Amino acid sequence: MSQPKPRVAILKTGSTYPSIEEQFGDFEQWFLRGLSPDLDVTVFNAQADELPSDPADWDGVVVTGSPAMVSDREPWSERAAQWVLRVVDMNIPMLGVCYGHQLLAHALGGEVGYHPEGRESGTRRVELLASAQDDPLFRDMPRVFSAQLTHMQSVLSLPPGAVLLGRNEFEPHQAFRFGERAWGVQFHPEFSSAVMKAYLTVQAPALEQEGLDPQAMINSVEDAPEASGLLERFSRLVKHNHAG
Repeated sequence: MSQPKPRVAILKTGSTYPSIEEQFGDFEQWFLRGLSPDLDVTVFNAQADELPSDPADWDGVVVTGSPAMVSDREPWSERAAQWVLRVVDMNIPMLGVCYGHQLLAHALGGEVGYHPEGRESGTRRVELLASAQDDPLFRDMPRVFSAQLTHMQSVLSLPPGAVLLGRNEFEPHQAFRFGERAWGVQFHPEFSSAVMKAYLTVQAPALEQEGLDPQAMINSVEDAPEASGLLERFSRLVKHNHAG
């Protein structure tokens, strides 16, 4: 008899722009493309207050990005943060991305708010620290890699006891781990270069107002296979953990 697939919950904390959804689907589809087909994945709309009941029913948890802001402390978001805390307490593998990264930090006592220098968007470099060399999720990654980014809020201070894993010149907290199996990444491993370009196209008027050059930013978008590979590595970690 074959073993049941490891069960993974995706907490969907928002939706992409309608024009992007029409072309590429919504956040959960991008994650499903990057995660292993060997996982049994269920999507919960956290914004609509859909949360899994018992975290112990799951072998892994992924928390998506969102146009919402963690610092608004909306009731649905605070309830999701409390659920995330239970996941961490049970040592269930978890990956928070962008909003999910910030929500994890907030839940654990870190500080989240608007980045003092504004928006970070486009393909950027991320540098891993020495702490990533023996990290179960990051240890096989190159020391510097490209990643897709779009955010206005950041983790301004890490939760007490968190291990900083990655940064760049703009964002000091690109990746962290808490405990053995909870990770937050500010960058978007689920974004393709086409999705990144679509974001910059939608953001173009705002980027111009901020004194940035959207066309130059679109032209400098490139594939980010090492960052995208994080979802496959997380899948392997979940499967390995499930197998005991």
